[in-house]
Amino acid sequence: MPHPRIVLSRDENMTKYLIKRILHGLVSVVIVVGIVMLLIYSALDRQLIFAMDPTYKQLGNNQKEAYMYRKWEEYGYIDFVPYTEYLLDLTKKGEITEEERTAVASIGKKAENDSEQVAAYVQKFTDYYKSKGYEIIRRDAKMQSPKKYVSGGQQQLFAYKDKPLLNRLLTYFTGIVSVDNIHYVQEEIEDRGLTFTLHDPLYGGEKFSPAIIGNGTRHKYLVYFDDKFPFIHQNLVQINLGKSYSVNLGVDVFETMMTPQGSYVLSNITYPTGLVEDSADDLHSAVYIAGSREANLVNADRFTDDYTSVQTVKNAKSKVGFSFVIGIISSMMAYALGVPLGIMMARKKDKFLDKLGTAYIIFIIAVPSLAYIFLFKAIGGAIGLPTTFDIDKSSWMMYVLPIVSLALPSIANLMKWLRRYMIDQMNSDYVKFARSGGLSENEIFSKHILKNAIIPLVHGIPGTILFSITGAIITERVYVVPGAGNLLTKAINMYDNSVIVGVTLFYALLSIISLILGDILMSLVDPRISFTSKAR
Repeated sequence: MPHPRIVLSRDENMTKYLIKRILHGLVSVVIVVGIVMLLIYSALDRQLIFAMDPTYKQLGNNQKEAYMYRKWEEYGYIDFVPYTEYLLDLTKKGEITEEERTAVASIGKKAENDSEQVAAYVQKFTDYYKSKGYEIIRRDAKMQSPKKYVSGGQQQLFAYKDKPLLNRLLTYFTGIVSVDNIHYVQEEIEDRGLTFTLHDPLYGGEKFSPAIIGNGTRHKYLVYFDDKFPFIHQNLVQINLGKSYSVNLGVDVFETMMTPQGSYVLSNITYPTGLVEDSADDLHSAVYIAGSREANLVNADRFTDDYTSVQTVKNAKSKVGFSFVIGIISSMMAYALGVPLGIMMARKKDKFLDKLGTAYIIFIIAVPSLAYIFLFKAIGGAIGLPTTFDIDKSSWMMYVLPIVSLALPSIANLMKWLRRYMIDQMNSDYVKFARSGGLSENEIFSKHILKNAIIPLVHGIPGTILFSITGAIITERVYVVPGAGNLLTKAINMYDNSVIVGVTLFYALLSIISLILGDILMSLVDPRISFTSKAR
């Protein structure tokens, strides 16, 4: 007896397809990031990361070496354990007292100078970490005289072990998304918890402005409302692509791309202590720094707790903001001009318009992009258009040349492919059949040829929109646009491995999303497209 056929609806097929595509995409992203990490952490000389580090250049001798290993741990190369940290861990576990830790914390200038008690703990340290596969490094003191060290010559003792690639990958991906919580602050504080209010105290508690305020969390304000788009803001969930150590020291890649730039915007601010002054501080961004209020007199005058680290309000867009505005307008311009011109070229095949369009396409393809960008920059400058970006000016005129320069190759590309697709369709059997059926040329072009020829171009629309936020490297450099386009090249030049990995992940995710959205859009334009791998 034959099995009954299972017929899936189009929506069910689409759901199965999307799940499969997303899973494949995520695996691809992990592989790409893994390859980049392998190249960075294995193939490249790890000492190159100190090329732009001013602190490293100032240190000398043993101190310089210890700093180097400490930074390698921070950048994800190794696990690094100083002898003093080992003793501190024993104290926390209750295996030794604070007095014992203090007594054995200082090793001798040479191994033979260690006291009997210190030597015993040094041996324990060595045996313990060697058993775990660590290398032990001890550097004897370097002396200028019997009682005076050379610069950076203090004795050092530490253990280290290279991190396996899989561990790096796991640590990186598990830390991409973090959720703030009331246990972030390790110190003892009062009233640890969350507070919901309908009247944000930063607005004087008068107007309706809901907020969720934390105590013990990293951010003071987890969710809040204000009069700035998108009106509801959150610090509860954070995206962590990796902290920069040269491009934007100590700042996460995602924050680097999204933080506003430009000059400070002053406004009348009322601080938690009641102090009122003109300031650019954004109190909604307050982050906890242990002991920061007592350590700084300015903080003590303004804040009532250790939530003292705040970002500032600035008057210009973020890197992604500048890149997106230029990218999306140039894309709209490309489709608005490239599609109709491509259609006209196909309909007027081998006529003057077609030949003129073909000449333009050949020019764009043949001439290096850098050459025609500089050409249009020179022409634009001659007619009075701004040729470089001024981050503090709001003039729309400075957007003109970057937008035009970015749109030119896209226009040519759309013209070329749409002309080709339409001419291919014009020679199809169904077009000949439509003609024999008495349809006019206009009807054939609009109802059949154009509809089928436009499908491949539709697939690229989501990618065009999404990749607008990544910027254009050459265009942004030529016009000095403070966008995201040159972030990757800058990171490579400055050996900022964390930024390289973060931007790679960002690009890979955008690629996967754009491909999936392109497939969905194609299916909406052409219902004949099936999501099944084989016919039933």
